[in-house]
Amino acid sequence: MRFLIFVLSCSFCFLSCKQDKKPNTNILSETATGIPKTPKYAKRFTVTDYGNYKEILVNAPWPGSTKQFKYLLVEKGTEIPDHDDNTVVIQTPIEKVVVVSTTNIPALEYLEVENKLVGFPTTKFISSKKTRTLIEHGTVKDLGNDLEINFELLLELNPELVVGFSVNGNNKTLTQIERLGIPVVLDGAWVEEHPLGRAEWIKFIAAFFNKEEKADSIFNSIETDYLKAKQTAETVPHVPVVFSGDMFKDVWNVPGGNSFIAKYLEDANTDYLWKENKNTGSIQLNFESVLDKAQNAEMWIGAGNYNNKAEMEKKYQGYTLFDAYKTNNIYTYTKNRDNPDGLIYYELGPLRPDLILKDIIKIAHPELLPNYETYFFKRLE
Repeated sequence: MRFLIFVLSCSFCFLSCKQDKKPNTNILSETATGIPKTPKYAKRFTVTDYGNYKEILVNAPWPGSTKQFKYLLVEKGTEIPDHDDNTVVIQTPIEKVVVVSTTNIPALEYLEVENKLVGFPTTKFISSKKTRTLIEHGTVKDLGNDLEINFELLLELNPELVVGFSVNGNNKTLTQIERLGIPVVLDGAWVEEHPLGRAEWIKFIAAFFNKEEKADSIFNSIETDYLKAKQTAETVPHVPVVFSGDMFKDVWNVPGGNSFIAKYLEDANTDYLWKENKNTGSIQLNFESVLDKAQNAEMWIGAGNYNNKAEMEKKYQGYTLFDAYKTNNIYTYTKNRDNPDGLIYYELGPLRPDLILKDIIKIAHPELLPNYETYFFKRLE
């Protein structure tokens, strides 16, 4: 009952605020002069700095979307500019935040604001040792399943911001959080096509904590490392033929030729069998189609979450027909797996494309990086 009263009270306050909001008569972002900070690789967000406030536009944050979301980041203690009813206002810098994806955890840590994190749905999926320590000390609360979030606890935590994402534009949990008067912003990093575009979303997170300079420095370092590795791989005379993906039920999910996985394989100077495909996501094929094209490929890079070949054979005996299986040239991103419920590749990988690229170069052209030890990938035995 206490929760119900609390929710109704918050909902009433929120609705009251909505009703009291003045009609839009003067949108400052359309009349004031700001400094645009256009990302170099990311295509799904832009930031414009107007001095005492910033405007962030997030475009098409899920596949097939044409929607644009506008966020107004206003310094605490300063006047909130006039804005339309569809604009989300967030007062910065944020002191208490909730994120719903493990991919946001490394950005908070790199920006040194992980102590601002107060809640996360299903904390057992977080692999980072630093944030796991915060969970063990009770600093970060478990909000339960992201589909059935503990709203009572969320309200007690009283975050100033929730960073969410959407796979199709329908997310009842995020909608409910918004109805409680808690600002929600959408992170669209996962739909970026270039690996560096995904990493560049650290600048989006940084804007809410006034950490833009630090984010620029971090990203520039990652970009330099990535481009240096790519340049190194351009010199090799032999380009190995590779394929990727694995079966899920009766479907083989193969990375499309314009996907970020294909970009890694291209920049590592490998010959990816589906490089001519125009799809930016995965394409769904049957086993026979993949076997027909990839049976004699030299390397199988990114073969799911398997820990060894025995697991693969037990899952699908047809895998043994590939030459890469017979010659022990299968590689997965399960090397660092201290947390049985999570995988550091999924968590840290989007922010560290330089490490992923160097891993693949080490696999495809080991002579180029003799002293480098792979971080995410390992050979299956």
